Amino acid sequence: MSIPTKIETWQMSEPGKLEKTTIDVPELNPGEVLVEVAGCGVCHTDVGYFYDGVPTVYDPPLTLGHEISGRVVAGDENLIDKEVIIPAVMPCNKCDICAEGRGNRCLKQKMPGNSMGIYGGFSSHIPVPAEDLCVIEKRNGTPLEYFSVVADAITSPYQAAKRANIKSGDRVAVIGATGGIGVYMTQIAAALGAETVIAIARNKDKLERSLQFGATHAISTLDQGVKDVRNAYKGYCKENGLPGHGWKIFECTGTKMGQEIGLEMLSFTGKLMVVGFGMQKVEYMLSRLMAFDAEIIGTWGCLPRYYKEVLQMVLEDKIKIDPFVEVRPMSQIEKSFEESHAGKLKKRVVLTPDF
Repeated sequence: MSIPTKIETWQMSEPGKLEKTTIDVPELNPGEVLVEVAGCGVCHTDVGYFYDGVPTVYDPPLTLGHEISGRVVAGDENLIDKEVIIPAVMPCNKCDICAEGRGNRCLKQKMPGNSMGIYGGFSSHIPVPAEDLCVIEKRNGTPLEYFSVVADAITSPYQAAKRANIKSGDRVAVIGATGGIGVYMTQIAAALGAETVIAIARNKDKLERSLQFGATHAISTLDQGVKDVRNAYKGYCKENGLPGHGWKIFECTGTKMGQEIGLEMLSFTGKLMVVGFGMQKVEYMLSRLMAFDAEIIGTWGCLPRYYKEVLQMVLEDKIKIDPFVEVRPMSQIEKSFEESHAGKLKKRVVLTPDF
């Protein structure tokens, strides 16, 4: 097997600027492997780093991209030629946070395209720690590049679902249900047994589609204010004899309005899971949280140990990838970033190397 000495890459030289270049393949340390990239998803987080001034842990120049699937070509002999998903966040597995089972927020974690030096997924290859790779034993005919979205787009909402302890009979609302994470949040909630899954988003056509992928009811925010959406939700509960307490609400947009909708919907013994990231600030009277005996919980990334569970759900067709993915050559990275930033993408774009 030929092991490259150079990595072809689309490097962010500074926020807002991409440069096609080559970098050296580093000497692999014990416990590291080199993965030949099959596909890398374009995530809202990448666009935030590129356009919105969200800082990366490792300063530019660096390569973005953290939703990666590929094939191991060097390193641990037991992994050579294995097809893998690279977790978006890889914990150190040694610190107190990891020992507490919260390694998804390990302070020493490695995240491609953010905190792994110059290395990211919009490349031909990437060196990564081997310990937490998710090996794909079978694909059931699905292209390898499609599995890149498991890293983050699917596993992050799965982590949120686990933190919320979704169980059979639960009542769930997903704000941003038609977005890159929301389309999987509805599917995961349904797959874990939620009885009612309300999808909330702007686009009515996409909301209609969500009813085929986990949602049981849809509410459009188009031309609606925060209280209009809240009232529509309350009206639905009243019409269907559903209690207004105990709902598990997943805010997947990261927008000010999305967060305000979640806070308005939060009531007695409920949980608001903050899944989406945004830079806006919102106001909330914290004493309501006390009076409601409710919870607001932030959730970041996903524990690598959950990846096998998620992969199995995908292989069993409980979570569908194909309808929500568009594959493009990596040479279209600038166009894809622009369209993502402008909100023009209809599906999650996965970029495949074409250097």
